[in-house]
Amino acid sequence: MAEENYLGRIEISPNAIASLAGQAVLECYGVVGMANKNLRDGITEVLARGNLRRGIDVKVIDHEINIDLYVVIQSGTRISEVAHGIMNRVKFTVEKALGMPVAQVNVHVQGLHVEEPA
Repeated sequence: MAEENYLGRIEISPNAIASLAGQAVLECYGVVGMANKNLRDGITEVLARGNLRRGIDVKVIDHEINIDLYVVIQSGTRISEVAHGIMNRVKFTVEKALGMPVAQVNVHVQGLHVEEPA
C-alpha cells in the first residue's frame, strides 16, 4: 500500500499489516492462536508466535485493505462472538496504526482447541 503527498511517498508492506493484525488477534478473548491457511489432512495446528503471518492474508486493492485471518478458538466459547470480537479489534488496531480504512476483516475458524482433562 502506498500513499503520496507533497513530501514524498509512504509504503506499507502487507507483511507489516499482517504483523499488526496478528498481534491484535492474539489479544482477543477466546483465541488460542493463528492456524495455517491450508488444512492438511483436516488437521489444524496452532502456529508459533513467530509464524503468525502464515495464518493471515492481506490484500490491498485500490487503496482498500482486505484481511483474512485463520484462527483456532477455545472450545466452549461462543464462536460468533469471538469472531466478531476479532473483526472489531483487528479493524480498530490496523486503522488506528495506519490512519486508513480497512474494507474487510474475514475470520476463518480452522479449529477448536479442547482442554485435555487433568
